[in-house]
Amino acid sequence: MVVPANPDLSIGKQCGLLSISRSSFCYQPKGETALKELLMRKIDEQFLETPFFGVRQMAWHLRNEGHLVNEKRVRRLMRLTGLMTIYQRPNTSSAAKGQKTYCYLVRGLRVSQPNQVWAADITYLPMRREFLYLVEIMDLHTRKVLAWRISKALEADYCVEALNGAIRCFGPPVIMNTDSHTIGASSRVVWLKHRSTIRWVGDAWLLGVI
Repeated sequence: MVVPANPDLSIGKQCGLLSISRSSFCYQPKGETALKELLMRKIDEQFLETPFFGVRQMAWHLRNEGHLVNEKRVRRLMRLTGLMTIYQRPNTSSAAKGQKTYCYLVRGLRVSQPNQVWAADITYLPMRREFLYLVEIMDLHTRKVLAWRISKALEADYCVEALNGAIRCFGPPVIMNTDSHTIGASSRVVWLKHRSTIRWVGDAWLLGVI
């Protein structure tokens, strides 16, 4: 440890021997300012009343109360207090009414080689004014993402494009696993199911691996 009163070694030399900078040794942490504590309390109080307020709405609320804050500061304070906006998220895993379901073939199966089982999933990417939808095709043995596509709409075309791209590059799998969302519901994908050697399974249980 650094001994400031050491007559033989200066503080700088002691810090050098310990491989630390002198500035880090001399640093004195500062407590939270009164304004920062006030803003955090205001944000917390308002969040209890309106948990659906995001950064922009919270910044607008604070400015209406006379606090000159920007969205960047509000975002940092909300992140510091662990507040996350509660809102309705897009549902990408609901089965279509009357949709055909397939027997699940993967549970308990040992995946021991490439192209034995592929899995596909759709997730959404929140943007400033809209959502983008990302589809991924993964080989469950190699854990490699074989193909992916992004679309502005939750439609089947980009799912089929990703699947066809993966098949062109790596050949068809023995088993294709999806859940019951757009990938499985598309009539074009159903056409592929009946005209290929792929065995199709539908279950959301496995899709947490992607």
